[in-house]
Amino acid sequence: MSDDRRERGMSVRREVLGDEHVDAAVERTSDFTAEFQDLITRYAWGEIWDRPGLDRRTRSAITLTALVARGQFDELELHLRAALRNGLTSDEIKEILLQSAIYCGVPAANSAFAVAQRVLKDQ
Repeated sequence: MSDDRRERGMSVRREVLGDEHVDAAVERTSDFTAEFQDLITRYAWGEIWDRPGLDRRTRSAITLTALVARGQFDELELHLRAALRNGLTSDEIKEILLQSAIYCGVPAANSAFAVAQRVLKDQ
């Protein structure tokens, strides 16, 4: 993959997740995790999040739902902050979580609401 895609991926990653998170991830990178960090920077951020077909608000909504469905609540916390950065409101996040309760399960949505409440309280 080109250095341009890596650089663009890092730029998008910083825009969506924030410098603090990305700097911490870079700092934690080891020889063991370096290739994984490169993979997600180039593909997740440089390819998918940078595509023109959906805006970042929509991508955030989809990502929140997917993380609830998979029970990935640590990652959900990160992406809730990203969703706010991408322009979703707390009311829109609430609606996404309510929708997720029906399609992903009430227990998963219950956990997601607890995570969201903590994140929104910090905002």
